[in-house]
Amino acid sequence: MSPAALTLVQWLSPAFPTGAFAYSHGLEQVIADGCVHDADSLRDWLADVVQFGTGWQDAVLMAHALRDGADTDALDALCTALQPCAERLQEAREQGASFTRTLGTMTGTPRPARALPLAVAEAARPLDLPAADVIALYLQAFSSNLVTMGVKHIPLGQTAGQKVLADLLAIIISVASRAETAELDALANSCLAADLAAMRHETKETRLYRT
Repeated sequence: MSPAALTLVQWLSPAFPTGAFAYSHGLEQVIADGCVHDADSLRDWLADVVQFGTGWQDAVLMAHALRDGADTDALDALCTALQPCAERLQEAREQGASFTRTLGTMTGTPRPARALPLAVAEAARPLDLPAADVIALYLQAFSSNLVTMGVKHIPLGQTAGQKVLADLLAIIISVASRAETAELDALANSCLAADLAAMRHETKETRLYRT
């Protein structure tokens, strides 16, 4: 594996301080509702989010941000506009700010705060890795964080959680491959239940996660 690939793996690892552990992407709400209650329902929920919701949107935006001459400011503004509620905007922007702040401190080069997918893509562009690989690793990290949350709070065993993540790999690879060549007019979101869960979570009286 190349140093560039290992660098990206480091950035997307749970040890990199983006605060991802504090965000559930609305999953806390649907677990409380009983909609997600076992390994199968968690896998199905995450598969839809990756294919038809935030996963697909982030993948397309990242693909465009990884291209030479990309207007990252405009893509970042579009990413902000696509967030369906205040919590999801908070999730994208605060994790992105933590990512850019940490990377800027590491490298000694300040970076503009971006929503997380744009922050990762902008940082990864000089690594010269295939766009589909960058996107797939990002989606795997996104999914892994939510699987970990499910393992803790459904709860699931560690092995069951890893099986869920393994079952998502083919979907992640497919989404990354399609997004690599997608135009911006391919952006779409049909995960209305996930968006509504995030909206309802904003007023949840007792909660463990920020989203």
